[in-house]
Parts: sequence; structure tokens; C-alpha cells
Amino acid sequence: MSNELGKPDIPAGEILGHPKALWQLFNIELWERFAYYGMRAVLAPYVAIVFFSHLNSGEANAQASLVYGGYTALVYATGIVGGYIADRVLGYQRSILLGALIMASGLFMLLIPEMKMFLVGLALIVAGNGLFKPNISTMVGQLYAPDDIRRDSGFTIFYMGINLGALAAPLVTATWIGAKYGYQWGFFAAGIGMLLSTLFLEFAKKSLGRVGLPPEGDEGWGKFFAVGAGALVAVPVIYFLLSESVILGYILVIIMIGLVIYFVASGIKSRDKVQLHRYIAMLILFLANAIFWSLFEQAGSSMNFLAKDFVDLDTGLFTIHFAAFQSVNPLFILLLAPLFAMLWPWLEKRKLNPSIPRKFGLGLVQVGFGFFILVFAINNMQNTAGLIPWFMLMLCYFFHTTGELCLSPIGLSMVTKLAAPKEVGLAMGGWFLSIAMAQYIAGIIAAVASGGEGGHAEAASSISQYATVYWQLFILGLVFGGAYLLLAPKFDKLMHGVK
Repeated sequence: MSNELGKPDIPAGEILGHPKALWQLFNIELWERFAYYGMRAVLAPYVAIVFFSHLNSGEANAQASLVYGGYTALVYATGIVGGYIADRVLGYQRSILLGALIMASGLFMLLIPEMKMFLVGLALIVAGNGLFKPNISTMVGQLYAPDDIRRDSGFTIFYMGINLGALAAPLVTATWIGAKYGYQWGFFAAGIGMLLSTLFLEFAKKSLGRVGLPPEGDEGWGKFFAVGAGALVAVPVIYFLLSESVILGYILVIIMIGLVIYFVASGIKSRDKVQLHRYIAMLILFLANAIFWSLFEQAGSSMNFLAKDFVDLDTGLFTIHFAAFQSVNPLFILLLAPLFAMLWPWLEKRKLNPSIPRKFGLGLVQVGFGFFILVFAINNMQNTAGLIPWFMLMLCYFFHTTGELCLSPIGLSMVTKLAAPKEVGLAMGGWFLSIAMAQYIAGIIAAVASGGEGGHAEAASSISQYATVYWQLFILGLVFGGAYLLLAPKFDKLMHGVK
């Protein structure tokens, strides 16, 4: 909601040059991401050990990777529904509150070591996340006027909150609690993080003012409980999709096609040529986003298994727990994000700031190059035990992180600028749907890389299999990244001045 001057209708006051509410949303997202990345760090290994221990290690890894991919795909896919609900029904604040409560209940259910109840817990997390994840990012965009040059830096600061939670989570839930007391207690710690996120949302209401409140006339709580009931009704459907990954894949494709048709039709219906072109540009960037995360999201699955089985974890001074590598990416984010936040305005003043499509192209090239580093290590740096040096996996994560900083926070900002104001929530849901597609594909890739093609025992969990798959991912990132860099001028024209 904005006043007549187009400025966000929020209480006055700033901290470090940004609205006070940004730092409140930073804190809320920090604890939600602690919960998500805390459970993600132990999810695939836990599933492989507890539910597929009757299989050989390669086949267990493959099955766990498929469960992981299906879950993470649905986590992001439900954002499209959550964005619509926040736009039209509940408002952003109440959508986030409801999602947080549902997610917390799901995380605590993961403590039950029985497959059906475990999947119910995952289904609850999925249902709640759809109401939470896209809407808090949308609220960050609403803190700034459309032409506010602080917007990209604001999203990068917000992104640091995400990664501060993601940095702490694996160290707490996996390398400390999980390793000492059992991985299921890592899920418990993640649930506590989700409850803290809910608590801080209540503290944030004053600084948010009217940003994210329900539409006028819908201030009552009836719709809140109705949407909550609807989310619970959706749980059996989500449970079914978690159990049937092939059907899930078809549904994701159908929804994505429907989304493309919707935005193109919306642009045509508006009779605004500029808006139509911006929607086309947005969809093209959604494709780059999907490709990027298909590669990047090997982190929680195949790269997690690689660290567990084929990386020398002895640094000479101490031994690393394999799950600690899940904290490397957020550590680099925290170190590098302030530099990137300063870099873009510095380049802009000198008219050297890469356009959004160019940043996406650079992101794709870098994530691909990270896999080249792993392939080089596998082919040239194995020790007598067949293990690769730990620092090469660290170097891979470094390039994945620099690629992420070129794409992800910029992409969140891009959606809020390219979408029509009345459809920002839905567009943000579409952004996360493209990530859902990527997560599903990443699960399939990880099943091949960590489990052996076709699940054959002789190929299962072989380091050469990782090298084969990762080389293909390097080529994929290089080709598509180069294409976006080459075609960037054409994509820039479609954006009509949006930077």
C-alpha cells in the first residue's frame, strides 16, 4: 500500500540507510531459513539410513535423492498458491503467520521414525512454506518505492539474513545435535527455529505499519482459519505427490505452462505493450533461474553424499563432519554479500553495472565452473584411498556462491519490478515455481550422480559416476550462461528500462 507520492506506507525511520522494517523481516527470515536448512542438512542422509538401509548404499542414496528432490520441489511449487492467497485473501502478514505455524507442526512430526508419518510431516512443511516463502520476499519489495535505488541493496541485505540462518543451521542440527544425539533431534531443533520465526513476526508488526495487512474489508479472522483448513485438506494431496515423483513431474510442467499462458494473456489483456514485454522478459529469466538451481541444488543431495563418501575430511588440524559443508555456501554469502551490495551501486555510478540478464548469464557460467573444479579434482587429485581434497569442494562452493549472488537476490528484486503491482505476489510465486522445477530436476540428477545410472550396483556410488554427471553440468552452465550473455541486449529491450 502506498501514499499519493508512490512511497511505501510504512512508519518513518531508518537503520543503516534502509527502512527499519527491513531488519525485522531479516530476523524473521533468518529463523525460518534456520529451520529449513537445518532439516535439509540431515534430510537426505537420514532418509537413506533410516528408510532405505535394506538397499546397497548407492541405491539408498538414489532413493533418498528422489525423496529430497520431490520435497524441495513441492516446497517451492506451493509458493504460487501462497502468493495468490496473500494478494487476494489474507494479506502478507497473516499468510506468513499461518505458514509458520503449519511448518513448525510438520518439523516436529519428522521426529517419528516411520515412513508414512515422516511423509505427512514433510507434507505439512510444504503446505506451510507455500504461505510463507514468497510473501516475505514480496514484503521486502513493498518497503521501497518503485524507483528507489536502494532496492537491490535491500534485497541483498535480506539475502544475508537468509544465509545467516543457513550458516548456523547445519552446524547446530547436523554436526552437533544430529551427530551427537541422532539426526531426528536435528529436526526438533529446526522446529524450535520455526517457532522463533513466528515469535519475531509478532514483534515486527509495529515497524511494518500497513505493509502486508489484509485487504480492506477482510480484517476479520474467518478467512485465516478457512485458509488454514484448506492447507490441512491439501496435506493428503501433497503426501501422494511425495510418494509419486513421476506424477509430480508432470504436474509441475503443467502448472509452469499454465503460468506462462497466464502472464502472457495478462500482458495482452492489459493492452500495455510495455507490460507484455516485461512479462516475456520475466519468463525468460525464470528459465535461467530454473537451470541455475538445477545445478546449484546438488548441494543438499549429491554433493552431500560426495562429501560423506569421497572427500578427505581430515584437514591436518581437525576432521570435518561431512554435513558442515552445508554451511560453506552461506558462510561465503555472508562474507561476499556486503561486497556485492556495494559493487552494484559502484558500477552503476560508472555506467558499468551489468544488466539483469547479464548477471544471470554470469551466474550460470560460475555455477557450471564449480562443477569443473570437482571434475578436475576427481580426475587428478584422488589420494590412495580414492578421496579428493576437502578444499576443492570448498572452492566449488565458492564459485557456486558468487554465481548465486549474481542471480538470486537480483532475481527477487527483478520480479517486484517487472510484474504489475496487482500481480507481484503471483509473480513471486512463479519465481519460486521455476525453482521448484529446478529442485525436481536436481533430485533426478542427484539420483544418477550419487546412486549410479539405473541403480546398478557396480556403478552405484562410484566417484567416476560423479565426474561424468558433473562434467555434463559444467557444459550445461557454460552453454546457457554464454547464451544469456550473448542475447542480453535483446532481453534488455524487453525490460524497457528496468535495471
